[in-house]
Amino acid sequence: QQSQRLDALQQQITTLQQAAVPASAKPAVAASDKPAATPAGTKLTAAAPTVVTSGNDKIKLAISGQINRAVLVANDGYNSTLYHVDNTVSNSRFRLVGTARPSQALTIGTRLEIAVSPDRSSAVSQQNKYLSDTYFDQRWLETSFESTLLGKLSIGKGDTASNTTAEVDLSRTDVVQYASLADMGGGLLFRSRNAPQAFIPNGTSQLKVSDVFKSYDGLSRQSRLRYDSPSLLGFHLAGSLVSGQRSDIALLWGQEGYGFKMAGAFAVSNPKSDAAGLLYDGSCSLLHQATGLNLTLSGGLQEQDLRQDSTSLYAKLGWLSRLTSLGYTAFGIDYSHTEHAAAQGDKGNAIGAAVVQALDNYATELYLLYRAFSVDRGGTAGSVATINMGIFGARVKF
Repeated sequence: QQSQRLDALQQQITTLQQAAVPASAKPAVAASDKPAATPAGTKLTAAAPTVVTSGNDKIKLAISGQINRAVLVANDGYNSTLYHVDNTVSNSRFRLVGTARPSQALTIGTRLEIAVSPDRSSAVSQQNKYLSDTYFDQRWLETSFESTLLGKLSIGKGDTASNTTAEVDLSRTDVVQYASLADMGGGLLFRSRNAPQAFIPNGTSQLKVSDVFKSYDGLSRQSRLRYDSPSLLGFHLAGSLVSGQRSDIALLWGQEGYGFKMAGAFAVSNPKSDAAGLLYDGSCSLLHQATGLNLTLSGGLQEQDLRQDSTSLYAKLGWLSRLTSLGYTAFGIDYSHTEHAAAQGDKGNAIGAAVVQALDNYATELYLLYRAFSVDRGGTAGSVATINMGIFGARVKF
C-alpha cells in the first residue's frame, strides 16, 4: 500500500512537470498530501523531487513555463550579422495558475505570468545587436470567474478578446512561423539597394521590418474586463473593455469532424488612435488528420484617416507527420503581402519555409526558419534591398 501511494505521488509530480498549457495543467500537490514513510530496509537510489505547494490549501497551484532561445543570422544586402535572441513568437516565461472550485458549475481562477526575454528577436537590429534592457513583461495578472452556464468573466491584465484572432494556426510550425512575421526579425532595418551603406528613411527614423509587415492582430494583452460566452456548436463570443477607453469584440470557433480539425476567429477592435479608425482581423486553419496536410489563412485591415487603409494577407501550406519515434515533424511554407503599412504606396512581400521537430520525451521543440523580406516603396521597385534571414532555435517547456 505504501508503494502504491509513492507511485501515485510520483505520477502527480511527473504530470505537473510536463504541463505546458495552464488551462490543462495539473495542480501541484497540496501541502496536506504527504508521501508515505519509506519502509524499513528500503534502499533509496535518488532523493525525492521537491514538491511545490500552495500557501492556501483552498487553492490548487500549478507552475509551468518555457525557455525559447534562438540564433538569428540576417543579411541586409550589405552585411551579414549573427544575433543571439529570445524568440518573441513564444518568449521565455514562467506562470503560476491557481484554481478553486466552489461548486461543479463555478471555477475561480488566478494567473500570474511573467516573460523574461533578453535580446528579443522582434527588436534586435543592425544598430542594436544586443539590447541593453533586460525585458520583463507582466503578460498576465488576472482573476477569473467561469460558470458552465453563464460563461467566463476575466478581470486584470491578459488577452483582450481580439488578441491572437489573426494567428489561429494548426500547423505546429507556429513556434517560429505564423502570421505575425515581425516577431522574428522585426527590428531589422532595410538598406538602399543603390547605396548599400544607407538605411531607408521612414519619417524621423529608419524603415524596419515591423513597419512594413503587420498582422493587425487586435489589441494584444492589456488591462481589461473581458467576457467569454459559453460555447455553442464550437462557437463562442468574446468582448473586452480595455484601458484607454478601447474595446473589441470577437467570434471564435473550433471544431473537429469528418477527418478534419478546424479553427477560426474574427475580431473588430477600436484602438482609439488619433490617425486611424477601426481594426478588423481574422484567421482560419484547417488540418486533415489522416494526411497531416494543413492550410492557414489570415488577414487584417486598419482604417486610416489621412491615407489609404493598411492591409495584410497571409497564407501557409503545411504538412504535419510523425517521421520518427522522437515526436511530430512539421513543415510549412508561407507567403505574406502587405500594403500601405508604413506609408502610402508601400507594398511588402515575404516568403518563408520552416521545419519543427518535437522531442516528446523531453518537452522540447527544435526549429529552423528561412525568410526573405522585400519592400516596394512608393512604386520604386528594386530600390530597397531584400533582407534574408535564417533562424535555428529550441523551446523547452517545464
